[in-house]
Amino acid sequence: MKRLILSIALLPLCFGAAVEAQEVMTPETLWSLRRVSGPAVSPDGTQFVYGVRVYDIEENRGNTDLFLLSVGGGDPVRLTDTPGSEFNYAWRPDGRRIGFLSAESGSVQLWEIDPTGFNLRQVSDIEGGIGNFAYSPTGTHISFTANVKLDLTVQEVYPDLPKADARIMDELMYRHWDAWHDYAYSHLFIADYNNGQIGIPVDVMPGERYDTPLNPFGGGEQIAWSSDGRSIAYTSKKLVGTAYATSTNSDIYVYDLASRSTVNVTEGMMGYDVEPTYSPDGRYLAWLSMERDGYEADRNRLFIRDLRSGVFSELTVGFDQDAHGPAWSPNGRIIYFTSETQGTIQLFAADIMNATINQITEGQHNYGAFGVSASRGATSLIASRTSMAAPADIFQVDAASGFATQLTFANADILADIELGEVEPRWVTTTDGEEMLAWVIFPPGFDPNQQYPALLYCQGGPQGTVSQFFSYRWNFQMMAANGYVVIAPNRRGVPSFGQEWKEQISGDWGGQAMQDLLSAIDDIAQEPYIDADRLGAVGASFGGYSVFWLAGNHEGRFKAFIAHDGAFNLESMYGATEEMFFPNFDLKGAYWDNPDSYERFSPHNFVGNWDTPILVIHGEKDFRLPVTESMQAFTTAQLQGIPSRFLYFPDENHWVLSAQNGIVWQRVFFDWLDRYLKEHAGGA
Repeated sequence: MKRLILSIALLPLCFGAAVEAQEVMTPETLWSLRRVSGPAVSPDGTQFVYGVRVYDIEENRGNTDLFLLSVGGGDPVRLTDTPGSEFNYAWRPDGRRIGFLSAESGSVQLWEIDPTGFNLRQVSDIEGGIGNFAYSPTGTHISFTANVKLDLTVQEVYPDLPKADARIMDELMYRHWDAWHDYAYSHLFIADYNNGQIGIPVDVMPGERYDTPLNPFGGGEQIAWSSDGRSIAYTSKKLVGTAYATSTNSDIYVYDLASRSTVNVTEGMMGYDVEPTYSPDGRYLAWLSMERDGYEADRNRLFIRDLRSGVFSELTVGFDQDAHGPAWSPNGRIIYFTSETQGTIQLFAADIMNATINQITEGQHNYGAFGVSASRGATSLIASRTSMAAPADIFQVDAASGFATQLTFANADILADIELGEVEPRWVTTTDGEEMLAWVIFPPGFDPNQQYPALLYCQGGPQGTVSQFFSYRWNFQMMAANGYVVIAPNRRGVPSFGQEWKEQISGDWGGQAMQDLLSAIDDIAQEPYIDADRLGAVGASFGGYSVFWLAGNHEGRFKAFIAHDGAFNLESMYGATEEMFFPNFDLKGAYWDNPDSYERFSPHNFVGNWDTPILVIHGEKDFRLPVTESMQAFTTAQLQGIPSRFLYFPDENHWVLSAQNGIVWQRVFFDWLDRYLKEHAGGA
């Protein structure tokens, strides 16, 4: 690796010239924004490391570099400046080195650097690369994950056919999210560590056809060292085949380094058990747990186990919300976590002694990844925060008062030249008499005396909160900048309004949730500044399903639709998706056991009512909702003579992740909407 170029400057100066000033958000501006990743707080609580990802649109690639900043604020220190990305960063327990993963050597390995930005050194050289590394609290070991090949390829089964290109599947899941099974499993390894030298790694899961962390989205948060460094806890779903595809029953396993033995500490708990974390004194193990097997959106509860007595208990009894990302206070009395509430994500504190939960923060924003800092006798949370008007930055939050101070200003120079739309909460009365929160995003320079076209945003999930997120694809400011008023309702099924509200989507996909969406657009359409003849509906995933369903049931409300990676035919979707527990719970079984949900709620059963222009978008590598769903919808529209377009991405999955593809997505998205929603005279 080349010697690092260091700079100590105000953050905007660390990235070269700012993009050309813009009056409103554009796709190019959106992809020029710097993306800040969550903080890693130093052992003494005085500094933190964070990542900043920058996309080069012309080169169609992104790169993440690391920065160091005091928890009191100031000017950031750039730690890395390399052609490749650095990630999975962590402080060595003595605070003298910072470890991170990089593929600079040709495969992903562990590197270390001083907090000054000097003395860069490669630490590991493990064949095939590593992931999810962590230091033990004693500094005497490191842990990491690596793929271990245990299954045979066709060429290994038939060595006389080395050029054969085939797969033989005998069980589920043969593919997951966006990748086919690669005959290997992600195992946890432990190695001795001594001042940058590592010993021979030991496989904690020898011969096991199981993974840690859980695929496809699990990371290092699912692995945790004990405070004394003598054991390590990890998350795994130790099932195979159909049982694996239909179950969410993961457990927390604890491996003892001395005896090389493993114990399942959550045996008998039937849902997801994830994110173990030990108290600073080593007495307690905390983790997140869902109660029911097969329900991926069950209430995420916070549990602790007293490792002296073996007794475990739930800390979130009576707390009708989900807990995420638990982290201990330095004195071991408090567990901090995030939770969705009223269309936002806030920081909370659970007191393990008196079994109380306190909401620390409030406001129209989302808190995300955070670390705990204790210095000068005060505890603060160093946390990522977003809103619909601001991409992620790092804030210091006083753990007692909730007072927040912004520490990073990664996009201050860019955003200073952009006029953003106002975001307001709006309470809508649903058809069954409930009150539903919807976010309304107004165009920049909004004039209530003009009339605007409006977009109904349909959320995915289906159990996904319409919170204060800042998306780089479904960006509400981008929609507003193109002259649309956007209404984004928290329809039945989304978290942050209690478990009952969330569970009303299951088994009722085309029922009350769809009426909630219609209630939202009907409500905003009554405003004098909305042209009720220029309404559109857009959404992805379950939002794409919603658009397909609305296309056959909207009774003339809409003039344009956009569906991204949606479910069109529930029967074909069921037979081609990968995680079977999801449709089994949400559709109440397979279509041959419970045909009612499929007959009543599958959008393809209503295509005889289609009469509205529709844009369909899909990525080939989306195995959750296979591309044939959108192909069926597009073919249906074409055969009926309905204006339609199919935007296809051969190298994208459920999302659109590359810069130039993302810009194509935005251009086609707004070209379609403008074509059918801006033809009327008198519009904005």
